[in-house]
Formats: sequence, C-alpha cells, structure tokens
Amino acid sequence: MHIGSKGWYVNELKKLGMSRYEGRKLESYKKHILANLYFDRAK
Repeated sequence: MHIGSKGWYVNELKKLGMSRYEGRKLESYKKHILANLYFDRAK
C-alpha cells in the first residue's frame, strides 16, 4: 500500500478508531475527503 493512497488513509483512520463517518463506511468516500479527515484527526 502506498503512503497517501486511498487504502492507506482508510487503514490509518481505522487505526485511530474510525470505521464510519456520518453513517457511511470510510471505503465509500473519495481520497480527498479521507485525507481531510485524517489530517483533522491526527492533530
């Protein structure tokens, strides 16, 4: 898995304890939304 790919963001968010966002699975979101979620949560 490449750092910064959609799968990487999904995996990292799951490590932070997130599996869903607004009732939808993380896998259903586009990469730029996952990236924003990751940087908001990682602070």
